[in-house]
Amino acid sequence: MQEKDKMHTGKLYLPGDEEIMDYQIKCLELLYDYNETRPSEYAKREALLKTMFAEIGEGCYIEPPLHSNFGGAHCHFGNNVYANFNLTLVDDTHIYVGSNTMFGPNVIIATAGHPIEPSLRLDVYQFNIPVHIGKNCWIGAGAVILPGVTIGDNTVIGAGSVVTHDIPAGVVAFGNPCMIQREIGGHDREFYFKNKKIQKSIRKKYDLLD
Repeated sequence: MQEKDKMHTGKLYLPGDEEIMDYQIKCLELLYDYNETRPSEYAKREALLKTMFAEIGEGCYIEPPLHSNFGGAHCHFGNNVYANFNLTLVDDTHIYVGSNTMFGPNVIIATAGHPIEPSLRLDVYQFNIPVHIGKNCWIGAGAVILPGVTIGDNTVIGAGSVVTHDIPAGVVAFGNPCMIQREIGGHDREFYFKNKKIQKSIRKKYDLLD
């Protein structure tokens, strides 16, 4: 098995392999072009994302600069995904993001890891485990999502969290390590931030009135 073939298996491999590096450079050239676009060049950005990403839906917007080990080549985004500045995708293997998910600034999603054993790290061995993020999630600014994590639909991850394990659907979770704080429920149908109430007209529009 060639080193490139091991990237998506979870096995240890050598990322400095010539075949991998050649492929990575081609991906990074496209990423460079994306980050050099002007704010008015929305159509160009959209076209580049469709070339760069493994899959990307309609209505996605990623604010440059975008950082990515393989320029999104192993990323699968649904529709209407929004990412603020400095999204970092360590996409050495696959990252899956559901439709309508939002990322705050400086979010990191990492699929790559290295062995704890020092002698293996001297030769820069690496392994990759996919990350799955559900639909309609909100990932707060500066959150770090580690290899192998799955986050369920509609979940909110608080700013600055380090997500080391799976988080289920429909919860608010934050901290280092990220822990479930509560389920999303009745309180959130009435308040949008601390003691600030959702306007009655908006609650009625979205059928949030009791």
